[in-house]
Amino acid sequence: MDIGFLIKEIRKTLQEEAPESETALGEINRSGRGDPFEVLIATILSHRTRDENTGRAFQQLFSNYKNVKEIAEGDENKIQELIRPAGFYRVKARRIKEVSKIIMNQYNGKVPDDLERLLSLPSVGRKTANCVLVYGFGKEAIPVDTHVHRVMNRLGFVNTKKPEETEFELMKKVDRKYWMDINELFVKFGQKICKPIVPRCNVCRLISHCKWYQEFGKRIYEKKG
Repeated sequence: MDIGFLIKEIRKTLQEEAPESETALGEINRSGRGDPFEVLIATILSHRTRDENTGRAFQQLFSNYKNVKEIAEGDENKIQELIRPAGFYRVKARRIKEVSKIIMNQYNGKVPDDLERLLSLPSVGRKTANCVLVYGFGKEAIPVDTHVHRVMNRLGFVNTKKPEETEFELMKKVDRKYWMDINELFVKFGQKICKPIVPRCNVCRLISHCKWYQEFGKRIYEKKG
């Protein structure tokens, strides 16, 4: 299966069925606020929450604290209240403060632009680090979250158990020119079309190429019909 074909068909499906959809990171990037520190904090906020909640928490935080120095020196209780919409706000506030202090003290207020140093920061795993590289620095990487992992496996493009395994498989199978497109497109597609519980196979342009649909979805939709 050709990744270029998948990307083209996913774009068409989203244009038809969810033309206004955008991920929280995509919105930050499009609005011109693709600062690496803001992307890093937005990705930490996004852990285990919905994009709309990430966006609200992000806007409230950066309306009160303008940069890494202010957050590093900010009041943790106030940060908790500002990011409350993102959930797990006590843990996230502690991590955000911790990360901000490290960036100030060890990196002169600048987010590192390589995977190894990003991964050394608290609460930064491969997905978060790759998001910073793609959305913050415009570098080629493949951030893989649960949506990317699920869609790629449903389509049969990979056969993996964990998101990290999916990332490594995609790095081997996908031409680098597509790397920066994958997260934004496949996350939106996973949120709006190829949903976890009830995928919208009836509007998807990829059903004839989809392993999951051929094995499971076809029977489900035939019963509904």
